Amino acid sequence: MAIISFHNLTFSVNSSRITSFPHRSPLSNKLFLGNALSLSKPVLKLRSPTHTPIKCSVSQATDTTPPDIGEKSQLMRRSDVRNIAIVAHVDHGKTTLVDSMLKQAKVFRDNQFVQERIMDSNDLERERGITILSKNTSITYKDTKVNIIDTPGHSDFGGEVERILNMVEGVLLVVDSVEGPMPQTRFVLKKALEFGHAVVVVVNKIDRPSARPDYVINSTFELFIELNASDEQCDFQAIYASGIKGKAGLSPDNLAEDLGPLFESIIRCIPGPCIDRDGALQLLVTNIEYDEHKGRIAIGRLHAGFLRRGLDVKVCTTEDSCRYARITELFVYEKFIRVPAERVEAGDICAVCGIDDIQIGETIADKISGRPLPAIKVEEPTVKMAFSINTSPFVGREGKYVTSRNLRDRLYRELERNLAMKVEDGETADTFVVSGRGTLHITILIENMRREGYEFMVGPPKVINKKVDDRLLEPYEIATVEVPEEHMGSVVELLGKRRGQMFDMQGVGSEGTTFLKYKIPTRGLLGLRNAILTVSRGTAILNTIFDSYGPWAGDITTRDQGSLVAFEDGTTSSYALSSSQERGQMFIGPGVDVYKGQIIGIHQRPGDLSLNVCKRKAATNIRSNKEQTVVLDTPLAYSLDDCIEYIQEDELVEVTPLHIRMCKNPKFSKKK
Repeated sequence: MAIISFHNLTFSVNSSRITSFPHRSPLSNKLFLGNALSLSKPVLKLRSPTHTPIKCSVSQATDTTPPDIGEKSQLMRRSDVRNIAIVAHVDHGKTTLVDSMLKQAKVFRDNQFVQERIMDSNDLERERGITILSKNTSITYKDTKVNIIDTPGHSDFGGEVERILNMVEGVLLVVDSVEGPMPQTRFVLKKALEFGHAVVVVVNKIDRPSARPDYVINSTFELFIELNASDEQCDFQAIYASGIKGKAGLSPDNLAEDLGPLFESIIRCIPGPCIDRDGALQLLVTNIEYDEHKGRIAIGRLHAGFLRRGLDVKVCTTEDSCRYARITELFVYEKFIRVPAERVEAGDICAVCGIDDIQIGETIADKISGRPLPAIKVEEPTVKMAFSINTSPFVGREGKYVTSRNLRDRLYRELERNLAMKVEDGETADTFVVSGRGTLHITILIENMRREGYEFMVGPPKVINKKVDDRLLEPYEIATVEVPEEHMGSVVELLGKRRGQMFDMQGVGSEGTTFLKYKIPTRGLLGLRNAILTVSRGTAILNTIFDSYGPWAGDITTRDQGSLVAFEDGTTSSYALSSSQERGQMFIGPGVDVYKGQIIGIHQRPGDLSLNVCKRKAATNIRSNKEQTVVLDTPLAYSLDDCIEYIQEDELVEVTPLHIRMCKNPKFSKKK
């Protein structure tokens, strides 16, 4: 007989009786029992989070000698430093939780004005309300320095998370108290477990009315087992918190007035960095920033030895490829700023200046006996888009950089920081193929380039297929949709048309919301976000994560309607638009400059239709009795993301600093 106790829930298994979790369906209990009993040990006992003392199986490793990675006698752990990354699915409250941690660690003055989500310092991050780039900060708690790295939650920016996990020894896995583990939760947890990191699970937003902490903890435990976590990793510490209120506790019903239990868990459950204090210098560069005065700044964790300002070092890519440099300035992270330092010991995270050509993944090593560390590996991109120079009649009106040389330099410069992205030369000299983790990943690059003054055109997103044994394989993703019950039918129909296969459906909370899980080709997701918002009247929430490559699913139709195309160059008039809007929905209003081939609206039928939106009322010498009053519909305002979702194979998006237009690809019209 096996006895498994887990967070105040106990069941025993023998040949005659099964006592299961009270919160689970019979099928879920069978799956859970099968997974739990398939572990290597017949008895698995997990700590209850309601016990007052925080004891972690991982924390005991702080005092023991770590695994052999060199000369065993020289390895030790630092007890005065903790390096942690905060990882989670998008909108589960990572950045808000960091805000509360910084405030309670007295990083800011009591009378200092602090904006919300202070870690999201980028303009684009604040506009969209998401984290795009990982950020470093640090706090001090009971004489222990805690380096905190805030990471993105969108699956498109998974490359940032994979890089950052090289710098830390443990992670805070933040999970929403209602939604539970989501697709990106699975991805970041899988990567953290592969690195062997300690995990502290934070059930955030515990103050939500429909919070279900028992379900979330059980689902997270099942996820650990599915990802083949070790017994020690499965014995995770659970903390219940409200990031926005700045409260945390060891049980959902008994929260402290501050985040003290969370800080204690970090100190006790996350081991200190394993270092070789007297060994040869080794620092793996995992991030790069740029400063107008200091140039390129390399950020990484010091694995061995020490760094001091003015030290001569060797920069290695591989054993054979090395060059020499000197450290001109050295910084550590204290509170919310970089602070100059004369010397940094192994185990701490620091920033280094003076190496102009430093790249992510290179090792800063000892000048005489230094050896490179293993390079950073990230997963392959799944979506590609073609970038080309602007060929419209309006070229050069707004942009500062318009030539193919400008475009090429900027795209290849992006590769220095964005490891998950790839750039290749296209079919012609002025075309470049950019590959990324998803459309959002590439769209953020397009938006940044647009704000920097670039003018260019982009084609529709395409998936990157593979051929294995003469079989065509395409990427598949796991899509999760949260939708009210009254719109579930139309959402299911839409996903079915795009070759999606449902494998899970459950009710969520008391709000009448249904949670759907699909396995769907990445091709089926292109242009899906707008369509799913339309059929659900803006209430559906769609999340996706790359799953695997599978067999080609067949043809998928992503758009049933054609486009309305401008017939000639000119300025639009109310007179022409009044008759044109009967053909479909317009993208433009009166008084707008257009050119021949520009897409000006959505046709209400399949196939494209050319319209003259510039014609004016004939002027005669006969006075009319009364001018007709023209009533125009409000034009559709499409953002950059919407335009990229809308276009098809023979269409392009023209991107300029002030305008985003769509047009027909002239190369396709020539072929026809």
